[in-house]
Amino acid sequence: MTKRSKHVIVSQILDICKNGACKTKIVYQANLNFRTVNPYIDLLIKNNLIEVKQGETILYETTDRGRHLLDDFKQINSQLSEL
Repeated sequence: MTKRSKHVIVSQILDICKNGACKTKIVYQANLNFRTVNPYIDLLIKNNLIEVKQGETILYETTDRGRHLLDDFKQINSQLSEL
C-alpha cells in the first residue's frame, strides 16, 4: 500500500463529514487511527472546512467552504486521471 498524501486524507475526511460524522466514523472510513486523525480535524476546523456540532455526541460536519474545496479536489483528480 502506498502512502497517501495529506490532500488525499483531507479530501477523504471532508467527504466522510458531508452529512456529519463522529470521530470514530472518520477514523474507520479514512483508515486512520485516533492519534493521527486529531491534527487533521484541528486543521480542518481552524480553516473553516469542517465545524463541530455539539449534541449527545460530537459530530463533525463539512462546511460550505469545505464542500467547495472537496468539489475542487474531485475535479482535479478527474482531470489528472485523464492524462
